[in-house]
Amino acid sequence: MKKGSVQDVLRSLNRGGVRYLVAGGLAVNAHGVLRFTADMDLVVQLEPENIRKAFAVLASLGYQPIIPVTAGAFADRKTRQKWVEEKGMRVLEFYSDAHKETCVDVFAEEPFVFDDEYPRALVKGMGEEEVRFVSLESLLKMKKAAGRPKDMADIDDLRRREKS
Repeated sequence: MKKGSVQDVLRSLNRGGVRYLVAGGLAVNAHGVLRFTADMDLVVQLEPENIRKAFAVLASLGYQPIIPVTAGAFADRKTRQKWVEEKGMRVLEFYSDAHKETCVDVFAEEPFVFDDEYPRALVKGMGEEEVRFVSLESLLKMKKAAGRPKDMADIDDLRRREKS
C-alpha cells in the first residue's frame, strides 16, 4: 500500500463530502499499534446518496469495483443484503490501475450504527486532512467478530497498548 494513494483517497472522500470511517489495519495503526496492512478498509455510511458520492469519488481516482457492481445496485439495501446473505459478501473491493498497490475495501454492511459511531471516532491528521477512524471499542468488536488469527493478534496488541 502506498501512503500517497491512501492520502489521495482520503482527501478526495473528504472533499467529496462522503461520510466514512477508516477501519481495519489503518485503524489499528491510528490507535497506536504499527502493523502492515495490504488494503484500505472503509465503512461508508450506507445511505444511497452517500454511496453514490463514494463511488464517484473513487472513480475520479480510477477506482472501479473488481466485480461488475454499479453505485445504484450497491445503494439498494435489499440487493446488497442479498449479496451478503447469498454470496457471503463482506466488502466490495475497488481497484485502480493508477493506484495498483492500494486496494480499497468498502464494507457491504455497517458493522455498527453509523450515526452513533461517527461522533465517537478517533480523529487524526493525515497529511493535510482530518481523518476519522473507528473508535477503539468498535475496532475491537469488529476484530473479534472477524475472528481471524491476525484479528485476534490485533486485539491483543491493542489491549496491551491501551494498558501502557
